[in-house]
Amino acid sequence: MTTRRTPASGATGSRLWISTLIRQFPELVEELVPSTGGRLRERPGPSSGSGGGAAPVRLYVSDAVRDITDGVCELEEAVRERLGLRPVPAAPVPVRLRRIAGLLDRVDADPVLAAHVEEETRRMAHRCARVLGDTEQMVRLPGRCPRCDSVSLRAFPERAEVRCVNPACRHVLEEQQP
Repeated sequence: MTTRRTPASGATGSRLWISTLIRQFPELVEELVPSTGGRLRERPGPSSGSGGGAAPVRLYVSDAVRDITDGVCELEEAVRERLGLRPVPAAPVPVRLRRIAGLLDRVDADPVLAAHVEEETRRMAHRCARVLGDTEQMVRLPGRCPRCDSVSLRAFPERAEVRCVNPACRHVLEEQQP
């Protein structure tokens, strides 16, 4: 597997994704709290059919909170281990993210670790944003997929990626090097 660094690569890219997570994760946790008011965002799909009362627990929110929490814990442990640092006590997700951000200058000295940190923080930030209702920008591209010959090429600027969105293919095109 080849890792491509985006234009915002390195410590700068990781700082961007970490700050996004620090800002959005508390909102995600708030979404777990059922409410009888209309504040909760509803996921598109069939209605629950319930006549009112408290909103049901939305499992996709719970799954995202668990995934991001586990991901941040594992990422912090991996970073500290790779840098030869001692383990630190457990802490809430925002605290762990700040601790990782404090190590980014050292992380950036290890290209493999830096790419991993950037990819993981970007993945978690995108998952958090999707659950909160933010949609990822997608641009239709002319031409055909070199693998399946479908006219399903799309650019995802936030990921710096061009991908075939044909469900049978999902080919990711590599960035052209000058």
